[in-house]
Amino acid sequence: QAHLVESGGGLVQPGGSLRLACTTSEGVFDVSLVSWYRQAPGQQRELVAHISDAGTKTYAPSARGRFTISRDNAKTTVWLQMDNLKPEDTAVYYCRTVKAAIIWGQGTQVTVSA
Repeated sequence: QAHLVESGGGLVQPGGSLRLACTTSEGVFDVSLVSWYRQAPGQQRELVAHISDAGTKTYAPSARGRFTISRDNAKTTVWLQMDNLKPEDTAVYYCRTVKAAIIWGQGTQVTVSA
């Protein structure tokens, strides 16, 4: 089974930016959809954005206009560019794909605080 690895999290001030990256142990994303989810303390995991194999992008209302999901042409990396970050964006961010089974990465912590 493939493994997903997220990177790029950290501590940032409100209004700042972070760029998260997701890669797969298979080298290339050979799936129909790659998604970013997040889970804040005490909250359910929620969808942030996803990108289809055809490149169609979908965003949660909380992410629209501030976050951008993208992918390299070789389909080796999926990024989540997060701008104008707010304290309520603080969460563990997870990459997710589905290939015979749901596959989650280990997550990367994003903390937005002054």
